[in-house]
Amino acid sequence: MSYQEIYREKCCTAEEAVRFIEPGEAIVTPITPGEPPALLDALVSYEKLSGNLLYRMLPGYPVLNVEQEKIKQISIFISGYDRKAFAEGKTDLLPNHFSDIPSLIKIGTSHTERVLMATVSPMDDEGYFSLGTSVSYLGDLLDSAKTIILEVNHNMPLTLGEQNKIHISQVKALVEHDFDLPSVANPVLTEKDMKIGQTIADLIHNGDTVQIGFGSMPNAVIEYLSGHRDLGIHTEMLPDKFVDLYEQGVITNAHKNIFKGKSTATFAYGSKRLYDFMNNNEDILMLPCNITNDLRNLAQLDNLVSVNSTVEVDFLGQCNSETINGTYYSSTGGQADFAKGVRMAKNGRGIICLYSTAKNDTISKIVPMLPAGAVVSTHKNDVDMIVTEYGKADLKGKTVQGRTEALIKIAHPNFREQLTFDAVKRGFLPQKNFFMA
Repeated sequence: MSYQEIYREKCCTAEEAVRFIEPGEAIVTPITPGEPPALLDALVSYEKLSGNLLYRMLPGYPVLNVEQEKIKQISIFISGYDRKAFAEGKTDLLPNHFSDIPSLIKIGTSHTERVLMATVSPMDDEGYFSLGTSVSYLGDLLDSAKTIILEVNHNMPLTLGEQNKIHISQVKALVEHDFDLPSVANPVLTEKDMKIGQTIADLIHNGDTVQIGFGSMPNAVIEYLSGHRDLGIHTEMLPDKFVDLYEQGVITNAHKNIFKGKSTATFAYGSKRLYDFMNNNEDILMLPCNITNDLRNLAQLDNLVSVNSTVEVDFLGQCNSETINGTYYSSTGGQADFAKGVRMAKNGRGIICLYSTAKNDTISKIVPMLPAGAVVSTHKNDVDMIVTEYGKADLKGKTVQGRTEALIKIAHPNFREQLTFDAVKRGFLPQKNFFMA
């Protein structure tokens, strides 16, 4: 039987496909835009599910309207689609470092079978589908899955990587469903973003390998990299502006010690322009997150620079990147992975950026101590440098007093005097240091 004949034999409706899922099994879907919307919709009306788990990360579609006794929904990274549901107890959250997600899912589902559902690119002549934009943790779970159900979409780019491929022989059922992949617009950059972006770009040298995180501040960095040369990319998420750097000749990956000549990532989230650029692009290698974020791999990347954002930082250098006023807003992601990884790499540099204030400059985001209920996303011992719109604070190698002084200097001017007073009161600065305005 030919691959096409096997394909047609396994092709069915979404409602028929989900019937291969047994009660109690764990269902795992990839990061947006690799989620399979037709299959997710079909789960809601599938009456035989009971005691099932559903793992989702950075979802691009709403939380399923289904009883928890039927499907317990677990978020791996909170986003706008499941933030409210988590606060209301309708979903649970799996704490993690991005690098650990495959192993954590295996631990959490060791008592049951796993079902993988994903949107994939069309099958090639050799019978393989590609996970496209969203290899992430699914790539490492393919071999141990009991059941694989696919949603085939001609808009999903075919991307390269051995752990990115699924053979038709591994597939239990598939659904054909062409739709526009979820996209995210480039953030509107503010004056603060641009100041932060300029400061960080000046810290990146020709030939460096760069990891750039999600959000407006990291995106602003790319605006100032057009004059750089021979940059390498080893990151989690490929942002939209990555295409600009390629077209400007900035990215060559010529100096990477591993994955030389390839831009490496574990997922992509941007516009159709990015997805089209990725399609069958031999310069891009999509890998599972336990490879992209593995400290042993990061340690081999000389001159690795990581750029991530946080919500607030205290005088010790502790970064809270997940909660606001004690309420979960986001998750850890790979920030801590790369914070540790750059410290192991030759000439590695870790940069964490944040606005100096919030709520129209009424709240300082540099604080004496993280407030009760705040999460420490990145440990004080793993932070190299903090950047705000007022400059950079080198923390690596500095004492508590040195860190405190450096952070107060990049705080908003309106708060420096109060922060200095608080630092003296807490013993972080000696009395004689109370002179800063």
